[in-house]
Amino acid sequence: MSDTHPTTFPVFRARGLNKTYRTGEVEVRALRSVDLDIARGEFVVLLGASGSGKSTLLNILGGLDMPTSGEVSFGNQVLSGASEAELTAYRREHVGFVFQFYNLIPSLTVRENVALVTDIVENPMPVDEAIDRVGLTPRRDHFPAQLSGGEQQRVAIARAIVKRPDVLLCDEPTGALDYQTGKLVLEVIARINREIGTTAVVITHNAAIAAMADRVVYLGDGCIQRIEANTHKLSPSELTW
Repeated sequence: MSDTHPTTFPVFRARGLNKTYRTGEVEVRALRSVDLDIARGEFVVLLGASGSGKSTLLNILGGLDMPTSGEVSFGNQVLSGASEAELTAYRREHVGFVFQFYNLIPSLTVRENVALVTDIVENPMPVDEAIDRVGLTPRRDHFPAQLSGGEQQRVAIARAIVKRPDVLLCDEPTGALDYQTGKLVLEVIARINREIGTTAVVITHNAAIAAMADRVVYLGDGCIQRIEANTHKLSPSELTW
């Protein structure tokens, strides 16, 4: 088992994170005393069954949710306790999100879907470069309905990376895709992490995907069960599941 804390200065630092949801008299503890550091440029996989706390942790790292207690920081910025305006600015300037479902605008082409994001950031990547990085230049004038599921997910990745985000947070990015298409999407995420240096945190329940990460964080019942470093990382093309 590796150390919870990498040796380089962390881009994320979480200490004592707890998250409790209440619905009427029902209380669900989604996170329990989570400590975690993630280094700049790391590729980290959050692995665990449904209900283990993976999405809750990712949402807190992404400024989409707040812990009930504990502290989480992005660099020198404390996210826990930040105002909604501060969190909005943090998400806009630093974070790219990729979810299981693509959330593309059906009436816009690939290029238009990606270009939408460039209006909210100061130094976006050229739209055509982002599209080329996900291998969709020949499809850039197509509408979402004319694309396969894997192509739509790659559009979602292009939309996330066109901001030049410091971190790419991915929640089950291959969950709705078949095996071969899932590999293509994972290869895009791995290449962005490798070539641009974007810190990548990927949620999955698929243990095979963990083989491509620098470190694997195993969650269960809202707790970190263990953290393992990969000494022999596989490329997505080598994965079998």
